[in-house]
Amino acid sequence: MAVSETTETVALIQSDAVAFGFIMAVLGLIFYTSSRQHGFWHQFYKHIPALLLCYFVPGALNSLGFFTESAGDSIYHISSRYLLPASLFLLTLSIDLKKIFGLGWRALAMFFTATVGIIIGGPLAIWLFHVISPEWVAGDVWKGMSTVAGSWIGGGANQAAMKELYDVQESLFGTMIAVDVLVAEIWMIGLLIMAKKSDGMDKMLGADNSKIEDLKITVEKYTRENERVSYLNDYMIILGIAFAVVGLGHLIGGWLAPFFDQYAWAKEYSLNSSFLWLILTATFAGVGLSFTRTREYEHAGASKIGSVFIYVLVASIGMKMNLGEIYHNWQLFFVGAVWMLIHIILLFIVAKAIKAPAFFIAVGSKANVGGAASAPVVAAAFHPSLAPVGVLLAILGYAVGTFGAYLTAEMMRIVVGG
Repeated sequence: MAVSETTETVALIQSDAVAFGFIMAVLGLIFYTSSRQHGFWHQFYKHIPALLLCYFVPGALNSLGFFTESAGDSIYHISSRYLLPASLFLLTLSIDLKKIFGLGWRALAMFFTATVGIIIGGPLAIWLFHVISPEWVAGDVWKGMSTVAGSWIGGGANQAAMKELYDVQESLFGTMIAVDVLVAEIWMIGLLIMAKKSDGMDKMLGADNSKIEDLKITVEKYTRENERVSYLNDYMIILGIAFAVVGLGHLIGGWLAPFFDQYAWAKEYSLNSSFLWLILTATFAGVGLSFTRTREYEHAGASKIGSVFIYVLVASIGMKMNLGEIYHNWQLFFVGAVWMLIHIILLFIVAKAIKAPAFFIAVGSKANVGGAASAPVVAAAFHPSLAPVGVLLAILGYAVGTFGAYLTAEMMRIVVGG
């Protein structure tokens, strides 16, 4: 308690409102510099992803004592309970399953292979180190790894959902973000190299990439036909629907959580968590309404608004990080590296078996591991017109991310006997 009081006293920024304004200014500065097309910042962001800074700049500021603990808690509570479910809804609302299926079965096969690679890779990596060096994965490490699973199957929103669902400690979560970003970005470099060598990769895999050319034409036509100007009415309707769903999720969670709380078996699977039902409601509502005309609000910017909420959430998570804890958990980077290696090996085995082109390997993997923030970047590395393919598959990742990460976490829990 004394440590907490000391932190409150010495923090540079005492007001929650001022802390929020400061963090929003930091986000604005990051996005402003990342939009530069020339000069130092253009070169800088070729190597350092903006998403990484959205985590680590607030984390560094918090580690230096800029914010009070209460500021981080207050901003994160609002972000996780309101902005997170709203972002999940808006991102899944834009799913166009017909278009995704139209990409061809190999694209979907590689996407779901990537998902399966993450789902089984986590428990296998945990099991391996549980045998080799059990102290590395002892205690609540599996809970922390559940947040990596959320990020690697869906994205930041799914990662935050796992953090909240399993009540992951801030110190452990800070390490897991570092594991997530470092391992994923190393693989990102490999994918960008693959894009440059795609013709040779396709020959090695025995793949026919003629479908990719057809795909370029289809995607360009789809994008051109659905572009439109957004108006104030659009934004108000989008926000109205999104937060109505958030309210419904809180209502359902308030009903179901107490009901399952009376069953011991339900507690083991977090069915007594109102937050779980909030996230499930938002995701199911988004997928369900994607089959209706409501999905047309994607063309007015629904997913962009959802992305704004995610970045605010990411910054609020950073405000609760203590980067000094990374040093004390360096061994977890090896666990993450083995996990990613299993994912990669499975991708190439399946790609060789079904003769999928390198493009489908790259975009399928990054739609999981990188989400909407980096999947378009990888897709565009093959051809600029293919960037929306990364978005489409990444959005599918948002829909399955929470469920896949939950399954991964439960298997990891069983492996370590948690």
